[in-house]
Amino acid sequence: MQEPILHATHKAIEVIKKCSTKHGLYASAGPLPYTQVWGRDSNITLIGATAHTKEFEGVFRKTLETLASKQSKKGQIPNAVDFVGSIDKPATFATIDSSLWFIFGEHFYKKKFGNSLWKKHAKNIEAAMKWIDFQDAGEDLLPEQQPTSDWMDCFPHKYGHVLNTQALYYAALCATGRKKELKAVKKAINSYLWSEKLGYYLPWRWKDHGKFSEKETWFDSLGNMLAIVFGLATKKQAKRILDFVKRKGIAMPYPMRAIYPPIKKGSPEWKDYYSDSLAGTPNEYLNAGIWPYIGGFYVAALVKAKRFSDAEAALESLAKANSLGKKLDWDFNEWIHPITGEPEGGRFQAWSAGGYLLAYEAVKRKTNPLEI
Repeated sequence: MQEPILHATHKAIEVIKKCSTKHGLYASAGPLPYTQVWGRDSNITLIGATAHTKEFEGVFRKTLETLASKQSKKGQIPNAVDFVGSIDKPATFATIDSSLWFIFGEHFYKKKFGNSLWKKHAKNIEAAMKWIDFQDAGEDLLPEQQPTSDWMDCFPHKYGHVLNTQALYYAALCATGRKKELKAVKKAINSYLWSEKLGYYLPWRWKDHGKFSEKETWFDSLGNMLAIVFGLATKKQAKRILDFVKRKGIAMPYPMRAIYPPIKKGSPEWKDYYSDSLAGTPNEYLNAGIWPYIGGFYVAALVKAKRFSDAEAALESLAKANSLGKKLDWDFNEWIHPITGEPEGGRFQAWSAGGYLLAYEAVKRKTNPLEI
């Protein structure tokens, strides 16, 4: 491997160490840190980190224990658990993907470190799955969600059957051994969200009332990458998705833009209230900004599709993205502007580092670390 790629692994480990606390993993190390353990960010980071090294077993275990300890009576895993008092409540909820990432995190921990924690949290995992199952308001095998209840929580435009959630639900079913349901769930997801015409999964869709059907056709990068790495997409579907990414330059100049194309004022998808969100400006933040942590899943998807040379090139590009900084090198920023190439958002983002380690391990071993 080239020196920049190897150097980036050491820098990524440094960032994750900075984010490790006695309570579990925080999402950022500062200078204005996220002083919470997040059900989503922490698990994504630690799945990537422990794919590469066993060094973070302790903080991974503590993270899962913290999240399990604040589980709601209904079974929902917290969005975030606060330890410094920077939010109004010790634990916040109102998400669907936090519970799903917790379940997959428990599975990945078991895969790497044995089943002692899985046994200890068996009731927590069962309750979280039950809570997810009860989100199936349409009784169609698939959980639905409210706007802003997944990682795109500052961009209120997805609800109902959302790709990101369906891919995670498919992974959670695999992780909890509910294999009898997989075929029917995969068929339902493909029926609702796969577009044969476009060659990728739609970002979301809700109800089918003829011309009043609600769906949009922009490309959700994370959702489509998760569909590939978790095995929801077939080899043929994965090929079409990755061909689309390459054709449209979605992983350029760095892997990869959160959505494509950006949603602009005047486009069919635009809502006036977008102007009041952090993603109201095209090519910024969630509205087609580059998120390096998604790039980690992109590299893993390329490896799963056996596009090894493309994966190594993307890994080198991802190392470059994480090396950027406004003042100093190796900031592992939250996101990067796709036009200016300037790093933006918070510094020392744990999941930017964890996503890189996931990508590095995939390329090094020529194996998808997220295979279930």
